[in-house]
Amino acid sequence: MDRSRLEAFSDGVFAVAITLLVLNLAVAGPGTRLHPNPPLLHQLSHLWPALAAYVLSFFMIGIIWVNHHVLIRSIKVVDRTLLFLNLVLLLFVVLIPFATAIVADYGLSNSKDGRVAMVLYGLVFLGMSVGFGAIFEWSLHGNRRYQPLPPQTHWAARLRFVGGGGVYVIAIVAALFNSIVAFVVMALIAVYYIVERTPTPAATDSPDDGAPGD
Repeated sequence: MDRSRLEAFSDGVFAVAITLLVLNLAVAGPGTRLHPNPPLLHQLSHLWPALAAYVLSFFMIGIIWVNHHVLIRSIKVVDRTLLFLNLVLLLFVVLIPFATAIVADYGLSNSKDGRVAMVLYGLVFLGMSVGFGAIFEWSLHGNRRYQPLPPQTHWAARLRFVGGGGVYVIAIVAALFNSIVAFVVMALIAVYYIVERTPTPAATDSPDDGAPGD
């Protein structure tokens, strides 16, 4: 299979998932003369949990899209196994709007239902991390990369690319006791991957990719 088809399909799924997130944001409007709704500022003030969940989910999807682009560009072989591993990743990407909507509905509260919502939210991100890690692990073996990584660097590369999965586990455990703490932990993961700029071992370019750092 042509690698460009895998990238095009994946990009379409990422685009749909990131667009669906905004459907969780809505206000009731002014209402009617007989049944007016609260003032707009009041409605917006109650929308902050949905906004917070939207921003975090938006950047999470964006981060995995960027990393997916870098990783797929380093791969020279596209086979049936890779296609199914990629589908596993996309399965969890598409679930992010669903989990985000649930978190928004329960308002980042520390109630029992709020903690369950946050556990589900963390599990979806953990699944996404596992899916991405499975693709990366597949790429380490055989002659599947344009520039194979030396065996002695494999564990360092694994930790760098899927280390966030361990933090998601911590966040899920934290969500059992405090949903706000769990949300902050997941937000810190996103901030780390946004500001972290050191080139990764997997960021190798194929011969037709143009200049490094694409």
